[in-house]
Amino acid sequence: MALKRINKELHDLGRDPPSSCSAGPIGDDLFHWQATIMGPSDSPYSGGVFFLAIHFPTDYPFKPPKVNFTTRIYHPNINSNGSISLDILRDQWSPALTISKVLLSLCLRLTDPNRMIHLYLKLLMYIKLIALVMKLLAENGLANML
Repeated sequence: MALKRINKELHDLGRDPPSSCSAGPIGDDLFHWQATIMGPSDSPYSGGVFFLAIHFPTDYPFKPPKVNFTTRIYHPNINSNGSISLDILRDQWSPALTISKVLLSLCLRLTDPNRMIHLYLKLLMYIKLIALVMKLLAENGLANML
């Protein structure tokens, strides 16, 4: 089932590729692809070329593919290992989705990052800063000043 679906998506990508994206198998392994996303012109990533690795599970399309950036990118939804925080690659996956739709979603995410994650990371930074200040005050006998 997975191989048939992957072949269909590969054919569809060749026939009607999404704008600014491409993807295809690495060698003869249809379960391991490389994708390319061109940085959207209306984003800070304009002019950039970003590579991604795609690994299809054997029970695809009933389970989502594993997709991660292999090109380093600074983005609130992408960690330093290239792992992507995108709901359709986790709990919101549907067999109706395709790699083409995933790539288009990633392009959109480059244009409009998830603000909630950015706010969460800022909050986490401030919490760590407060903890550091408290530690320094305690080490210098100034904790009772608060």
